[in-house]
Amino acid sequence: MASETTGRNPPWTRDEIILALELYKQLKGAWPREGDSKVRALSEMLNRFWHAQGHEGSTLRNENGVKMKLMNLRAHDPLYAAKAGLKAGNRIEREVWDSFAGDFERLTGTAHAIRCAIDAGFNLGVKTADRELLEPGEVEASEGGLLTRMHHLRERSHKIIQTKKNDVLRRKGRLACEACGFDFGEKYGVRGEGFIECHHMKPLADLTETTITKLGDLALLCANCHRMIHAQRPWLTLEELVVLLKDV
Repeated sequence: MASETTGRNPPWTRDEIILALELYKQLKGAWPREGDSKVRALSEMLNRFWHAQGHEGSTLRNENGVKMKLMNLRAHDPLYAAKAGLKAGNRIEREVWDSFAGDFERLTGTAHAIRCAIDAGFNLGVKTADRELLEPGEVEASEGGLLTRMHHLRERSHKIIQTKKNDVLRRKGRLACEACGFDFGEKYGVRGEGFIECHHMKPLADLTETTITKLGDLALLCANCHRMIHAQRPWLTLEELVVLLKDV
């Protein structure tokens, strides 16, 4: 969701709206007092996030901008629906509200993971590098672009993928999709031997820059099943995908 560097401020990303929603919930929807330390802290963090990607400007995620975003979230709050915020909320705000507003523990856990990623210098990538990590037909996770990118980088680590494949081959003698059972070697012969993808199953909110990927965190999936997990928000778990296959 990173945008090209232009003279205009980039649109708010899903990651930023999650952080704003956490603050909104902490403030219980109230208008922040002048000089509120939490508003200032969020403004400073978002500025660090965008400065690292080449964006500058006095209005970039300043405190007034953060306050306006908090008030925009009122448009989605049933407590304020009759007297909505500064403008009608946008689609991403609605999706974030629907995903997180009713589960404060999940919201705070995801926001914490996003802050850790920003503090560690992790970003969405230069220009459109983050989008290039998404395969055709895949969508960014409900938890935002930073954790989506971290997820994809982990499940595309050649070293851990090969270690996972070797472990499964040693124990089971074949590489089959853990959802549908498809075996590329059986279907395509020598050409398909060793071919299969890895899916990282650890919840995105639990990922940090220093999280060590264990073999048990990975599932072997055929390309079709892997795409289906990432095809819509919220992403499916492996267990949900298996149930889906049984029901069709």
